[in-house]
Amino acid sequence: MVITKATNITWHCSQVERGEREMILRQRGCTIWLTGLPSSGKSTTAFALEHELVRRGYTAYVLDGDNIRHGLNKDLGFSAKDREENIRRIAEVAKLFADVGIITIASFISPYKKEREFARRIHQESRLGFVEIFVNTPIEVCEMRDPKNLYRRARQGEIKGFTGVDDPYEPPVDPELVISAESSGPEELVGYILDFLSERGFFISEADVNLAFPASAGRKSSKGL
Repeated sequence: MVITKATNITWHCSQVERGEREMILRQRGCTIWLTGLPSSGKSTTAFALEHELVRRGYTAYVLDGDNIRHGLNKDLGFSAKDREENIRRIAEVAKLFADVGIITIASFISPYKKEREFARRIHQESRLGFVEIFVNTPIEVCEMRDPKNLYRRARQGEIKGFTGVDDPYEPPVDPELVISAESSGPEELVGYILDFLSERGFFISEADVNLAFPASAGRKSSKGL
């Protein structure tokens, strides 16, 4: 794929500081990147996490691999080059969401280390949180969980370039979290992630908000773990 580089462009800075948005939302903007084999439980975990975060009063949104290919990336296939562009685009979108202050949950196979490292790097360069979570569910379990029978079709040669069958998956070397749907259900996996986010300070307390905006002191917050 040939990408034409934009010219004669200028970055315009917002008059709103990121910290102001984060105080209003009572959370630190970040991207939670779920990676793993097909049918490893990424999407199930991502949407369960989104639901629990919103239930607790936080602002969260899932960017899911299949959903993104219905719109933004519907022009891309599954060649190595298209997969690279797929992750490049979504990494940039996730970074924008995180900059707004949203807890952004990206659920993508993202099989290649290079593309995941790119996603991490552009977040770190913008001083945004990036949490890589390896959904390390064994391939045997993934095949049993496969609701679309994609593994079977790939092994029968009906699908080419399928991750885990005839296309490689490069596991993360040093992810922030490793979870597995083999022995844990969605609620338990979400609990692990919420504990991690809390420990790393992604949730802002009401006391800190009141210090930042004294006029809001005494206003009841619906948020909290």
